[in-house]
Amino acid sequence: MGDLLSRAEQVGEELRALAREDGRVNRPLVRALAEHGLLDLVFVRDAVGYRPVTAMVLCLLREGLARHCTEAETAFAVQGLGSYPILSAGGPDLVDEWIPRVAAGEAVAAFALTEPGAGSDVASLALRATPDGSGYRLNGEKVYISNAPEADVYSVFARTGDAGSRGITAFCVPGSTPGLSGEPIPLLSPHPIGRLVFNNVFVPRTHVLGQVGGGMRVAMGTLNLFRPSVGAFAVGMGQAALDAAVAYAGAREAFGQRLHEFQAVSHSLAEVATRLKAARLLVHDAAAAYDEGRSEVASAAAMAKLFATETAQYAVDTAIQVHGARALERGHLLEHLYREVRAPRIYEGASEVQREIIARGLFPKPR
Repeated sequence: MGDLLSRAEQVGEELRALAREDGRVNRPLVRALAEHGLLDLVFVRDAVGYRPVTAMVLCLLREGLARHCTEAETAFAVQGLGSYPILSAGGPDLVDEWIPRVAAGEAVAAFALTEPGAGSDVASLALRATPDGSGYRLNGEKVYISNAPEADVYSVFARTGDAGSRGITAFCVPGSTPGLSGEPIPLLSPHPIGRLVFNNVFVPRTHVLGQVGGGMRVAMGTLNLFRPSVGAFAVGMGQAALDAAVAYAGAREAFGQRLHEFQAVSHSLAEVATRLKAARLLVHDAAAAYDEGRSEVASAAAMAKLFATETAQYAVDTAIQVHGARALERGHLLEHLYREVRAPRIYEGASEVQREIIARGLFPKPR
């Protein structure tokens, strides 16, 4: 595991030169991830076909990248998240058309689930897919979609039946499909993220992912694989903040002594180090639970994401307090992390949703 983590850290350091904050898809960075061999570790192909990546590999790669280049981490993660519904549930022709291009960094993928009225409540999706001859017509809107509206291919979840999770179907929708449009959404941390509008978008039946009405199974299969590694992303950011604070406290002098000699400073950093260690262990346990098919995978992943993302926020905030005002200057590492660290407590299930998942595990419904 250490070799994989070190490899990701090294790549993250090298890719910092390609990072930018303009809210657009960074295609040179995506290609560089492929050239450095990291995407090959997610899309592993043998004589039979593609083998699914393990949750542990995702966690190690995402933590290592995040420690040195958060943009590279996000680009890496979204390539997997956006294309895994195609890989896991698409027909052979779809897989052959898109996965080699995504793995080579030639095509950018996106996972289109969230809507204006359906964030955490995924079963309330309103994007409608209506049967039309040899396919479906999609009408509606998606929002806060990473890589939108510039992605080359989208895994889209739309309603084909009655209200509830059983009426949702997954589709593979190329970004060039007529009737599909969108616009970027500026956020606190300028990632490539935006809104998609579906105006009578035609999707052939061959582009259905999985079974009609089985879209939630496709979505949750992908999210369950990737959710522990959101915690790993957070741990990587938290570790970067701790590294910066330790270095600064060891060099900066005030009142005739180094900052780390003040107990208030050293103890606060000791608290961060302890929480990060615990978060990393929770993340690895959740990844192992998924890879081993253990029954508590949902609860373990929820605990990992909850604790790791909250810990990362604490770590960055503490590191800024140690540095003082200079950490808030535009371009400072901690100023960057302060903007980056907020979103993971919301996406792929907000902290409140993770607590609800954990609580349900404590009080299972009687059979």
